[in-house]
Amino acid sequence: MSNAAPASVNATSVSVNAGVTAPTRSRAARIALRTVTVLLALFFAFASALPKLIGHSTAVEAFDRIGWGAPGMYAVGLLELAGAIGLLVPVLFGITPIALCGLLVGAFIIQLTVFDGENAVTPLIFMVPLAVLAWARRAHNRDLVALLRRAS
Repeated sequence: MSNAAPASVNATSVSVNAGVTAPTRSRAARIALRTVTVLLALFFAFASALPKLIGHSTAVEAFDRIGWGAPGMYAVGLLELAGAIGLLVPVLFGITPIALCGLLVGAFIIQLTVFDGENAVTPLIFMVPLAVLAWARRAHNRDLVALLRRAS
């Protein structure tokens, strides 16, 4: 009998690349994390990015009011779409929620300064589950760093 680790190791129980034991999550917790991830990805792709990328009148009006026009609208829409996709890519599980929180901080500031705080709480609400995902999947950041080091 060997004491060596098995070839396939569940990433939620052991982080092989970092050599550090990560907390083992219950099945319910894993399902909850996956559900939140998929729901956030759907929201960012369809409710947030899509109206900007198709030039919906409400998005056009909002970005004209901000002063960014169509280029800003399409740029933000692309960032949101990239975030939605990144939420579903395992190697990006840890960094994508952090990046989306950064985007939401910008949205919060715009809501306060341009729109007089009309919907300022909305970005803050979405930051909560993103922060939970970032914390729960922080071990994936080590895997991403290791992958980038190998690539360079």
